[in-house]
Amino acid sequence: MIVTTILILCIFTALIYYYHLHYGRNGRLINLIPGPSTYPFLGNILALLGSPVDLWNVRRKILTNYYPISKIWVTIVPIINVAHPNDIETILSSTKHIEKGSVYAYLFPWFGTGLLTSTGTKWHNRRKILTPTFHFNILRQFVNIFIEEGDRMTKSLKNKQNHTVENLISFISEHTLNAICETAMGTSLQSMNIFQKQYRDAVYDMINIIAYRIVRPWLKNETVFALTSKGRMHNKILKILHGFTKKIIEERKRYHEETGYQYLKNFENDTPNEYAEIATTRKKRLAMLDLLIAASQENKIDDSGIREEVDTFMFEGHDTVAMGVFFTLLLLAEHKDVQDRVRNEVNAALQENGGNFTMSLLQNLPYLERCLKEALRLYPSVPFISRTLSADTTLSSYVVPSGTTVDLHIYEVHRDPNFWPNPDIFDPDRFLPEKTRGRHSYSYVPFSAGSRNCIGQRFAMLELKAIIAPLLHNFYLEPLDYLKNLQIRIDLVTRPAHPIRLNFIPIQ
Repeated sequence: MIVTTILILCIFTALIYYYHLHYGRNGRLINLIPGPSTYPFLGNILALLGSPVDLWNVRRKILTNYYPISKIWVTIVPIINVAHPNDIETILSSTKHIEKGSVYAYLFPWFGTGLLTSTGTKWHNRRKILTPTFHFNILRQFVNIFIEEGDRMTKSLKNKQNHTVENLISFISEHTLNAICETAMGTSLQSMNIFQKQYRDAVYDMINIIAYRIVRPWLKNETVFALTSKGRMHNKILKILHGFTKKIIEERKRYHEETGYQYLKNFENDTPNEYAEIATTRKKRLAMLDLLIAASQENKIDDSGIREEVDTFMFEGHDTVAMGVFFTLLLLAEHKDVQDRVRNEVNAALQENGGNFTMSLLQNLPYLERCLKEALRLYPSVPFISRTLSADTTLSSYVVPSGTTVDLHIYEVHRDPNFWPNPDIFDPDRFLPEKTRGRHSYSYVPFSAGSRNCIGQRFAMLELKAIIAPLLHNFYLEPLDYLKNLQIRIDLVTRPAHPIRLNFIPIQ
């Protein structure tokens, strides 16, 4: 009798909660927004039980069928999807809606509340501390690192016995990870011996675990797996990642103590010649970590905060750039005329520059830059971003209540035929100055926009150029796997579901 009474009370309580959820003010407002049919309590969860590739396709279908705004219920949690530049602008241009969506909570164990995940005063303070990292004079030294890494990529390809790279993403990521490690930490993975593979493997494993938990946390067997074997692996990987970062921070702080902090004094304001003089050796090159250590001397950030930001940039700075390189190379391989034109531009610039890649040369490759922009339009490294509304907001004539999660779908906005004629066609000339005039400024947001735009977008573009330019100078690209057959899986970045191959034919 008691058990029956408790069961009835539980059911009654659940029904009251469900009624309040859907028929209270917020629920009524959300349910005015179009979207697929739902089941009581389950919402749309049954449609989201497929593979990561299925989920990518389901999400795209919903966005197409209910353009420009739609809702889904993930059990009792509503998510609003927007795919129109006007709505993107409403959110990103606002100084109110800077809190990231709940999906970013999966990143907290790795890098806490660093620049990507923090909000409010902490975010403003961290942004202010980190902005000088991308000062022109510091970027100049970062570009030297990118050029060296591009040279290593070229040499490793020339040393291959055959022309085929079997797993293009893995190959690219190894080099972008080393580049971000050296620019963020001031330490090359190439020189870390046994730590190189251990740390690199830990980064890749952690990215996969985060994606796994974001995509499919609700299936019983997979949830149990995530909480057991994956859970133990998660803690082991965190220990490796945080241990490595801690070690690097301690060594770098010790170096500055031994040199009397002379290389940290106002380095963001140094003239190019002064900066070049102190950066003549790898040890003296200043990295993001050095800026954070300088800030710690003024009590603006503590050791745990330093680790948060270094770990954040390790995550943000290598995977997104790797995917940018990946898709650009595939597009150029499939469009030989465009590839040849970029190669001719690079070769001509090198001839004028004595055969050397420099920051100035990379900044003056307009056609390559248009190709990169077009590649990032078709395949933005981050396919969507998520925000939690801080106030009731009107999106596409619907009032979305405060506290609601809104996903902004960059991938879809970039392929909206209302703003991009023949949107699936690769056409770098879309970014000619005369063609960009009058285009909605929020129809192209590969680096987000507004106050929380990507702080490292100039950094990313220079790295993309520094990697791709020498590859095209030294190799013809020939496709083996084609983009029309590529399956994308839902993830933190725009990532294919399977390894992709590419041929690099040396130019004699």
